[in-house]
Amino acid sequence: MLESILHGVGKAIGELSVRAQMDRFGLVREVGDGIVLCEGPQDAHAGELLSFEGGAEGIVFDLKERDVGCVLVSEIDKVRSGTRVRTTGRIADVPVGEEVIGRVVNALGAPLDGGPPVEAKEGLPVEREAPGIADRGPVNTPLHTGSKAVDAMIPLGRGQRELILGDRSTGKTAIAVDAILNQQGEDVVCIYVSIGQKVAATARTIQSLRDGGAMGYTVVVVADSDDPPGLQYIAPYAGTSMGEHLAASGKDVLIVYDDLTKHAHVYRQISLLFRRPPGREAFPGDVFYIHSRLLERSMRLSDERGGGSLTALPIVETKAGNISAYVPTNLISITDGQIYLDSKIFHQGQRPAIDVGRSVSRVGGKTQLPALRSVAHSLKLEYAQFQEVEVFTKFGAQLEDATLQRITRGQRIREILKQPRLRPVPVGLLVGILLAANEGLLDDIPIHEVQLFEERLLEELPRRAGELLEKLAQGEKLDEEKEAQLKGVLKEVKDLWSGEGHESTKAS
Repeated sequence: MLESILHGVGKAIGELSVRAQMDRFGLVREVGDGIVLCEGPQDAHAGELLSFEGGAEGIVFDLKERDVGCVLVSEIDKVRSGTRVRTTGRIADVPVGEEVIGRVVNALGAPLDGGPPVEAKEGLPVEREAPGIADRGPVNTPLHTGSKAVDAMIPLGRGQRELILGDRSTGKTAIAVDAILNQQGEDVVCIYVSIGQKVAATARTIQSLRDGGAMGYTVVVVADSDDPPGLQYIAPYAGTSMGEHLAASGKDVLIVYDDLTKHAHVYRQISLLFRRPPGREAFPGDVFYIHSRLLERSMRLSDERGGGSLTALPIVETKAGNISAYVPTNLISITDGQIYLDSKIFHQGQRPAIDVGRSVSRVGGKTQLPALRSVAHSLKLEYAQFQEVEVFTKFGAQLEDATLQRITRGQRIREILKQPRLRPVPVGLLVGILLAANEGLLDDIPIHEVQLFEERLLEELPRRAGELLEKLAQGEKLDEEKEAQLKGVLKEVKDLWSGEGHESTKAS
């Protein structure tokens, strides 16, 4: 009797073991465009890494009653109909920690720079929940981008999410790269995520970072247009996990997503291949959710959690300036402000081509340094008013003296806001430049010479007032004494400029 019972129990255990093994395995039924439909395995979990016969790997993306859909992330040419697949029990993760800094890796952390494998001590899941409200702190520290127009009129704070949007080839990536270059010496780790870009474009960006000395504090995550859709889809989440780990250790991190338009297109491609119902512009209904759960992970942690921060600069491409398209409007509603680049302004020679009227920072104004706030507090309003008034000059209208003065000042401010690529301007020098404009030192300089005079200021100010500018950059107020001292230096540079025989006629 006892032997019969034991035999029955052993047989049942054996059957369960066999069934459990069968649940771990499956067969590929359909494959194409980096997408795989499998019959089984029955115990697969969302986001789990699957292993295919032949060495390929995929991530579970779609779960149905009898089928499992996954996106391939490696060796996609080795997967055929009938290939065996098994679960790994491991959620897709990436290496994190100090070891990834200075490296160029793919979305799974594999090196692309010819260096050794990343020997990270830890790994984190690609997708994670965002920190709760109780774990977050206030955004109260500035993050300077080095772009004069942004730092003066659309300031950013550490932990903010600021969207950069505009048509193709209007300088979106240039602003982001300048922001990375400007973090040199600021104790900010930067992460640049390239999503669906051409290989040559990504290579140029990486070379710019190397030439600017930024790779020592930067991680580059690459999922270019030739990579499987699965890698392109998980790339921004992988970069965010790397940034979150650094922020949790108390560091300030800046992450650039270049760009989320291509990320949305990849997600649409994957979803349609899995036969999910299309909605507006053929995007699935949850395209808002994939970006909201990504950007919600950007934050400033509370002091109890270490006080680190993750600042996000997502980039999105518009068509013909249409910011009311589906993906741009989604991202505008998710982020804390936007920097809008206008193609008309770009072709008129204004670089960066920022449309001041459509650009806003809903958080960073509170973090702006006192000295910069004192010289730029009304700059955005005055510049917008100048752009409106300037239109009347095209019709030959008679203008009163106050309006002429506003146009004269606005034209010169527009010149000093122009900035070449890969030339970030420190915040201390920006304070000096704007003070010179406010004091009217540029009003009698011909427009075509304003940028030459600005170059002279950039050369002379560090020599003549370097210590003062350093104090202002560290957060000291521009009180009467410091303002008088800085005005004196600016006047000296102006006199030196005039003494060199430069043309100086009152603009009309």
